[in-house]
This record gives sequence, structure tokens and C-alpha cells, in this order.
Amino acid sequence: MPSQPTVTNEVWSVVNPNAAGLDIGASEIWACVPADRDPNPVRSFGTFTPDLLALVAWLKACRITTVAMESTGVYWIPIFELLEEHGLQVYLVNARHIKNVPGRKSDVQDCQWIQRLHSYGLLSASFRPEAEMVVLRSYLRQRAMLIEHRAAHTRSEHMQKALQQMNVQLTQVLSDISGVTGLAIIRAIVAGERNPAKLAQLRHGRCQRSAADIAKALTGHYRPEHVFALKQALALYDAYTAQLAECDHQIEQQYSTFKPRYDPDDPDAPLGPDPKINSHSKNAPDFDVRRQLFRLTGIDLMRVDGLHVSSVQQLLAEIGTDMSKWPTDKHFSSWLGLAPHNDITGGKVVRSRTLKNHNRAGQVLRVAAQSVGRGKSALGAYFRRMRARLGVQQAIVATAHKLARIIYQMLKHRQPYQPLSAEAYTEQHRQHEINRLKRQAAQLGFTLQPQPS
Repeated sequence: MPSQPTVTNEVWSVVNPNAAGLDIGASEIWACVPADRDPNPVRSFGTFTPDLLALVAWLKACRITTVAMESTGVYWIPIFELLEEHGLQVYLVNARHIKNVPGRKSDVQDCQWIQRLHSYGLLSASFRPEAEMVVLRSYLRQRAMLIEHRAAHTRSEHMQKALQQMNVQLTQVLSDISGVTGLAIIRAIVAGERNPAKLAQLRHGRCQRSAADIAKALTGHYRPEHVFALKQALALYDAYTAQLAECDHQIEQQYSTFKPRYDPDDPDAPLGPDPKINSHSKNAPDFDVRRQLFRLTGIDLMRVDGLHVSSVQQLLAEIGTDMSKWPTDKHFSSWLGLAPHNDITGGKVVRSRTLKNHNRAGQVLRVAAQSVGRGKSALGAYFRRMRARLGVQQAIVATAHKLARIIYQMLKHRQPYQPLSAEAYTEQHRQHEINRLKRQAAQLGFTLQPQPS
């Protein structure tokens, strides 16, 4: 007779007796504390700063030491920072992890449900990097927004539209009208120059199109209303460029406040030459970011294929420098949204896919994986092999997953990157396939022999 499973009536124990729960909205915050701490354990507070200070004072009067809140837009940031400043442990919880039980839903029930789950220790806090990295992350997100808004004034709805209306086909002879040649010509047009030959003489020496081709493209009908629209678009572009320079200065000041952990001039662990010194981007910062990042990490992440100055600093601002938050590289890849999620039923994997994720660090690695695919490194060969097997989208995720594991090992163990060439990777993969075939042949009772040349 089969043994019967043991049934136990387990009672949940309170893990966090001093826990509170907050449900945050745009105009009011509902807070719940344990019932024995106040005759009115559920209260409503406004979102003005005096109201937030009153909420903090009430939580401290109720002897609260840890608070859980649902992440809703950006409304949580002011109260989160105030609670941290007053020494309370704050849990920012994913809204999907605290869905209420079926039935009526209200703010009062939500804060009570959050408080109950948190008191039982059933909530996990969302990752948040170190405080200094949070400040840097805010500056970098502001910088990314400025770049996006500046680019809008060169696209079809602004500069390009004005040029097309004048039948100035500059976009057909220049790949980027916001480059050196394009901006020089546009500034001259706004200043009043109309001679196509003189405008074509402003081409940069590295421009691939000839002066004759550019002059032909610049022969147009310069109507004053279209030149005026071009002038305003250029002014807005310059305004965002000035704001971007100010933002870069602020980011550089933030780097100077970081406590240096490594010396780039140390002869035992030097920074070394720039591995991508020929790479150039008009959106790159105007100061030595690579040196600042080496002072923080002690390793040069720019040596990893596909990563550049802007992507490295954006990545570190999102993940920080402390890899102890993730026990293994598998946990790190899962947090980035790059690891497959397996649905298992009856001991079998019925579906495997990566879950939808808005992780900014994961997006940085996906973009890096796309650029790696065009290179001649081992990662490029891996991308092309995955693309042939799985398709482009899954090859991007697989390569980004590999990049995540490389970065995790570098940051955790302070190991420099040792890249393989595409030829070495191909030979390594060939030997792996040969060994696999030999094992299969041995299992079937055969011996695998090479074909004589």
C-alpha cells in the first residue's frame, strides 16, 4: 500500500514584525502598520512634502523599521528617498508580485495586503544600485533624453523636411546631415550662401562624395519660408547640443565625487591603450570616461567586443559595481531578461522563452550583441552561428547572454578580458563537435576515424 503524504497545518510566522505597507498614488498615499501599533493602523496622507514628512514621523512613532511599497511610475521616488534618509529599510516591490486576491480592490486593501505579505517575508526588493550610482544613472538618463530630442531636429520632420521642400537633396549625398560636412553646409545656407559650388567646398576631407556631386545636390529653390524653418531647426539642434555639453560637465563632476578604488597609472595593473581609439561617435562624452570607469572597477570593460564608452557607463550606472547582489552569472542573466524561462509540466519542458523585460542594462547588451555580429571576433562568429540555427532575434539574445556572463565574471573576479579570434573560436567549436560525435559513436559501438586526405 503506497505511503500517504504527511499533511501538516503550518501556520505562517511573522518574519518582519515592524513592517509597514504603502500604496502610492499621484495625489495620496495609503499606509498600513501592524494593528497593535496604532488605534487607526490604516491612514491616508497627501503627496506634498509636509505630508510625506508627517508620514515618516508616524511610521517612526509606530516603531516601524522596514517598509514595502509598490513601484508606480515615479511617484515612489520622493517618499523612498525620505524613508532611506531617516534610516528605514525600504522595499521597492514589483507590482506583479503583490497582486491582490480576487474580489474588491481598493487602496485601503492594497496597503493592508502589502503590509501582510511583507510581515511574512514574502516580498523581495527590486534591485537598486549604490546611492552614488543612482545619481549617475539619473544624469545619464537625462543625457539620453537630450540626445533623442536633438536627433529629432535632424530627421524628416525638421531639417530634412525643410531641405526637401527646397529640393536640396543633401541626404542623398551625405549619410548623416548632422556630421561635419552636413552642419557646415546647413550653417552656410542659413547665413545666406546660395552658390552650390561654394557650399560644396565646405565638404570634409574624409567625405566620400565628390564636390561636384554635392554641388549638384545643393542646386535647389531656396524659398525664404523654408530657409526660416531650417534656421529654427538648426537653432534648436544647437540648443540641445549646449544642454548636452552642460550635462556632460555635470556627469564629470559626479565621477570626481566617487572614491577611487584603483589607480589607472599603477604599473602592476595599468589601464593600457584604448582598444577602440579609431571609433568615433558624435554622441560620445567630451571627457575621458574610460579612465573614470577604470578608477571604479579596476578593469577595462571597453575591451569587450561590442561595448563602447557610452554603453559601458550606461551599463555600470544600471547594475553598479557590486556583483554580490547576484549569486551566479545565471541569476545575473535572468535579472537582465536574457535567460530562458522554462514552463515545466509533468517533468517536461513544454515551452521555453525569454520573458518580456524592460531592463535598460539588458537593452544595452542587446544593442552590443547586434554590433558584435558584424565583427571578426569569437563573439561575432558565435552570433553568426546562432543566427544560422535560430534566427536573428534569438541570436541577439544568445549573444547578449554570453556578454552578460563575461561582464559578470570580469566585475566579480576582476579578471581582464581575454578575447578569442574568430578562427580560434571556429576551431574550438570544431573540436567540440568532433568529441561529441566520438562519444555518440562509442555509445553505438563504432569508432570514429578521420577521412584520409
